[in-house]
Amino acid sequence: MDDVFRALADPTRRDLLDELFRQDGQTLSALEARFPITRFGVMKHLKQLEEAGLVVTLRRGREKLHFLNPVPIRLIHDRWVSKYAEPWAAGLSEIKQELEKQMEKVFEIYIRTTPDRLWEAITDPDIRAKYNFGAACHSDWTPGSRLEMGSPLAGGLLGEGEVIEADPPRRLVHTMTALWSDEVKREGSSRVTWEIQPIEDSCRLTVTHDQLREGANDQIYGGWPMILSGLKTWLETGQLLTTPGSLMYSGA
Repeated sequence: MDDVFRALADPTRRDLLDELFRQDGQTLSALEARFPITRFGVMKHLKQLEEAGLVVTLRRGREKLHFLNPVPIRLIHDRWVSKYAEPWAAGLSEIKQELEKQMEKVFEIYIRTTPDRLWEAITDPDIRAKYNFGAACHSDWTPGSRLEMGSPLAGGLLGEGEVIEADPPRRLVHTMTALWSDEVKREGSSRVTWEIQPIEDSCRLTVTHDQLREGANDQIYGGWPMILSGLKTWLETGQLLTTPGSLMYSGA
């Protein structure tokens, strides 16, 4: 967490995060054009943000794209802020825009666990429900198989999809159509990719949620920081998050 606090202490680095929040997946040249500092200066700030886990980079052909990773900030909230704050309800936007281009969101977290145990936590419905707002995901996790997300307390399915690729314990790709409200149903299908990379005694988990409509309802992807924070907490401590909303379908 020290790296995160040091990275956030600089106003230029905070402005870079604000810029990626405004438009995710930008190149170095695009970011450089928005700041009155040298290209080298922008590179240094981005490097520190990446080392703190606040920025994730992905290659798209010859371009290197930078994505805001809100998971470390979510962990700070869960560790320090939520215990003092009044229960909050996420103000989830219902703004609709015309379909222009697809959007992707990238989330990254380091978890002290093994690849096999992390894969089990992602695919086992009982474990999944412990950190996935109380909702389980059922599938046999083979390509072409159906995926269903739900909870007895929900009164119906919360989501459905199809497994596209499964390479345990390294990579899982599936579609997802949210069903918990009429607003999210209208967004249609999107794609979720889970990538597990062992690093010494830990794993780096990268979740890429793409094929989203530009301006899509943020209920579709906005819960990932809390989900991944809950996954890390459960695997490392055996405890459940008690932040408001984290167990909304568990009955807890």
